[in-house]
Amino acid sequence: MNKEQQAEQDMQSDDKEKQLKTNENKIDLTDEELKKICEEKFCQECELLRNKQDEVLRILADSENLKKRLTREKEEFCKFATSTLLEDILPIMDNLELAITHGQKTEACKDLLQGVEMTLKMFQEILKKHGLEPVGEEGEKFDPNIHEAMAREERKDMQENMVSRLMQRGYKLHDRLLRPARVMVSKKQET
Repeated sequence: MNKEQQAEQDMQSDDKEKQLKTNENKIDLTDEELKKICEEKFCQECELLRNKQDEVLRILADSENLKKRLTREKEEFCKFATSTLLEDILPIMDNLELAITHGQKTEACKDLLQGVEMTLKMFQEILKKHGLEPVGEEGEKFDPNIHEAMAREERKDMQENMVSRLMQRGYKLHDRLLRPARVMVSKKQET
């Protein structure tokens, strides 16, 4: 045998010895056993890490919920921020409607009445753009959610619990009642 062959053979026998030593050191473990050894030797801090990760996730979820709630509250605030101003304006609208009602009785007020009607109409259109809607009409069923009963009156021409007369118009601002309609409610005529 020449030197090259001898060297090659020596290398092969060294590789076989290393392989045998590695095979001797190999231990067949199940996944559960390996996990247990890992937890005992290396992962004593894994539970602490998991707890910290859970805490971080909870904090992130809480902050996201807070962000959503604040956004919702801001939108609500902006939506109803004008309610105080509108409540102060409603008596002006009531007076304009009252002027129209009384002006219709006098022929001399015809031109003035036309101006008041135009002013009221413009006023109502502007307020409608900002979410103000009138509620309460004569002839509709009495609803305590939007009507305030001022009195009951006997009416032959109406069913019971209907709005027989509108005393003061009510208003809603974006589906929230700003002021209930003050109404007279019909009742059956006593015989």
